[in-house]
Amino acid sequence: MSSPSPATSLRVLVVGGGPAGLTAAAECAQLGLQVTVLEKDPEYVGGIARTVRYKEFRFDIGGHRFFSKSSEITRWWQERLPNDFIQVRRLSRIFYNNHFFDYPLKAFNALRGLGLLTSILCVLSYARARLFPIRPERSFADWVTNRFGRRLFTIFFKTYTEKVWGMPCDQISADWAAQRIKGLSLSTAILHALLPKKNKGAALVKTLIDSFEYPRLGPGMMWEKTAADLNAAGHPVLMGHHVIRLEHDGTRITAAIVRTPSGTETRMEADAFIVSMPLQETIRALHPSAPSEALAAAGRLQYRDFLTVALMVRRPGLFPDNWIYVHDPSVKLGRIQNFNNWSPAMVPGDGVTCLGLEYFCFEGDGLWASSDTDLIELGKRELAQLGLVRPEDVFDGCVVRMPKAYPVYTPTYTAEVKTIRAALAPLRNLQVVGRNGMHKYNNQDHSMMTALLAARNLDGGQFDLWRVNTDAEYHEAGDVPDTGRTVPRPLPADG
Repeated sequence: MSSPSPATSLRVLVVGGGPAGLTAAAECAQLGLQVTVLEKDPEYVGGIARTVRYKEFRFDIGGHRFFSKSSEITRWWQERLPNDFIQVRRLSRIFYNNHFFDYPLKAFNALRGLGLLTSILCVLSYARARLFPIRPERSFADWVTNRFGRRLFTIFFKTYTEKVWGMPCDQISADWAAQRIKGLSLSTAILHALLPKKNKGAALVKTLIDSFEYPRLGPGMMWEKTAADLNAAGHPVLMGHHVIRLEHDGTRITAAIVRTPSGTETRMEADAFIVSMPLQETIRALHPSAPSEALAAAGRLQYRDFLTVALMVRRPGLFPDNWIYVHDPSVKLGRIQNFNNWSPAMVPGDGVTCLGLEYFCFEGDGLWASSDTDLIELGKRELAQLGLVRPEDVFDGCVVRMPKAYPVYTPTYTAEVKTIRAALAPLRNLQVVGRNGMHKYNNQDHSMMTALLAARNLDGGQFDLWRVNTDAEYHEAGDVPDTGRTVPRPLPADG
């Protein structure tokens, strides 16, 4: 984006009230700019980082640890909720074959759970993988097998990964594993288990983080506070406002056409636009229309969706984990969150537990289209099948559907985004930010960083937002290396 001259009278319209949108708006306000936020949801800010309220219960959509390698992002969080963070011990385990396995891997726990014979076979499988690695490493299955062995790959990686992404592991490109499980192998996991206090100065493997901070009333607390601060300072956050068109003159966005909660349409002008709604929707909203090749590229972008079935159980202390990864292929359930163990303040009193059952799906498929009643019954039935909760102990439940939770990388992903970026490039006062806004699977802190830099571009900065990515070190000079994809993409069809 070509940056305008700094001016406190600059009017900024931010589309989307998730972490990226609200961070951009807060930074604009801090810089003295006049900003308005448009959020499509009629009730919740925070996007996927919202905290849903159901009766007296609160629950997180997806599980949001507040951990970042960026000291600036950490300070940003602390300044807004200085007295509301709690320290949470991370405990996550894998549920497989009616046994719990600690993650990160602990040698003796795995030995007890798998049994002596299976453990010996796993060690032999690992040794074989080290002696005869798969070359070249093309798929996720290849990458993990080379570092853990075929048997451990099948036990601890295959089923869950295929549930999350809806594609076979041998069809997922290896580059995702290299980013998402970066620095971790069987040997490093065992070393961490046996010598956890060694090498304190070494680089931290994110997969092995054992504690994190968390707002006592859930992640939505952060974004509700940010929105409240903006409203109080005269920078309105308008709920239930859906951007349906972005009018432009070929060089600039001139106005947003917005559908209000009453169903009427209104035209909102601004000098600069920061947009975090899905990239697919942004290019389709342009009026006059974007070039046909850009619209076709947008049509080829794909997303993975998920839904949370929250169940209220008349039993405390069901298990000590924050979340459990379900590696049982006989159930559709992918992950279970125990919100009591994220923050006790999210559950009303003792004697009850709130569980979040996560099901990964595509919008419109059988799971997505199921009724709330059927999904609650499915959750109860699968918990009973796994031996975790008796159906009669569940006394209430609700369902939350989250579309476009994860952007998916198809074999042509890079070309599609490049085409869309080229169509947006002439619009000098438009910046796209965040996970869906850029079709990049950023974590919360990385989405926030794109937003901070976007706001600073309106104050004379020259930051390239596309160079912010997971595992990147952030520099005020804007030299942020692009570390590559962090969502799996299928292998090319010819491969």
